[in-house]
Amino acid sequence: MPMKIVTLLITGLLFAGSVFAQKGVEDGSKFGHGEDSLRCLENLSLYYEYYKQKNYAEAFPKWEIAFNECPASNKNLYSHGERIVEGLYKKEKDAAKKAEYYSLLMKVYDQRAKYFGTDKKYPTAYIMGKKAITMLRYNRNNTEVIKEVQPMLSEAYKVLGDRTQYPALLTYMANSSAMYRMDALPGEELVSIYTDVTATLKKQMAKSKKPDTYAQVIKDVEKLFSQSGAANCETLAEIFGPQLADHTTDLDWLKRVNRLLAKGDCGESELFYQSSEYLHKIEPSSSSAFGLSRMYMKTGDTDKAVSYLSEAITLEEDPYSKAKYHNTLGMIYMSQKKYSQTRSEARKAIALRSDWGSPYILIGKVYAATASSYGSTEFEHKTVYWAAVDQFKKAKSVDKDDKNIAEANENILLYSQYFPNTEEIFFQSLKVGDAYKIAGWINTSTTVRAKK
Repeated sequence: MPMKIVTLLITGLLFAGSVFAQKGVEDGSKFGHGEDSLRCLENLSLYYEYYKQKNYAEAFPKWEIAFNECPASNKNLYSHGERIVEGLYKKEKDAAKKAEYYSLLMKVYDQRAKYFGTDKKYPTAYIMGKKAITMLRYNRNNTEVIKEVQPMLSEAYKVLGDRTQYPALLTYMANSSAMYRMDALPGEELVSIYTDVTATLKKQMAKSKKPDTYAQVIKDVEKLFSQSGAANCETLAEIFGPQLADHTTDLDWLKRVNRLLAKGDCGESELFYQSSEYLHKIEPSSSSAFGLSRMYMKTGDTDKAVSYLSEAITLEEDPYSKAKYHNTLGMIYMSQKKYSQTRSEARKAIALRSDWGSPYILIGKVYAATASSYGSTEFEHKTVYWAAVDQFKKAKSVDKDDKNIAEANENILLYSQYFPNTEEIFFQSLKVGDAYKIAGWINTSTTVRAKK
């Protein structure tokens, strides 16, 4: 509304208004009465004009009057106030003044909860969740704040459930992990939070028009959990091992524990084997089948291991887990010297997860393992190492994991020493940099290189 019209309107109301004056904060009304209601309406209009221009310094004094005198006027008073006060807080250099702005910002959340906490879409739990996120944003390493906000985040999730916004879910997981590291949260509770938050995010992702955003948040949540210390096999066994006897027919419990162990690569855990067997009896799943395959690999029964692993692949829906299962099956085939099948499984893993270097490393190792049987001359044997090193280099180019990069580098160094030397290349009428075709089951093109 133009400023001149606002001023004329307010002036008219002043002349027509009652001499009785009372602020909204005093009588619980939206705007108060008499002159005080006009003062409220005036400041609401004035601050908003400056707010729209993002002129928070000019908006602040008008907003503050409305905030103090007619707090029940409307919800926008608080959403706008949050941006105004936080904007001033960020720009303020004086420590004392900055602290005042921070206190006022906290009051914005508390007062909104007081006057609008019954709102169906944004109830008190939502407001306090926002407050918790803001508190952590400016007190990230303050242990007392970390402890203070935990019940606020927990209550927000409890009330909002699947409506909890993903930034709040990510913050809840991050703070819970910090609480666990401070010995202020039991490991079992952190595991429960992790599984619940992940399940909620997956539900939201299924309905979202931006699934990639949710996929990244889920990755972030998994990373937080894996780095918390509660995700290691020993801790999971300590938490859930004593409970197994009471949950041998508890489907939900077995599925949750089994999946956690599978994601944690706890294939050697006795708890993993036992929970897999109980779970598979009730409801065959990808994680229980994978657990049983690992158990039979350990005992040396590769036929049963392959059978269960194939079942795990069929049952699995998550592309990352399915990729892991394909790669594992490829490793079994390699141990059986079924090299073509090994590569086939590795390629299936790559199709599901193109940013993972392990399948490329596996293909490289397969090529290297068959070098001595390729062709009929020593030179032809050595050419296969070019193709092997190509795969290791590809692994490095797609993977960001330091462990996989280190393994790729180790294999590049190892197998590059088996390249033909310059003289051998010359006698084949070739030169470094030439294209070269490797036939047979490998059937790939590579580049001529000399041993250094």
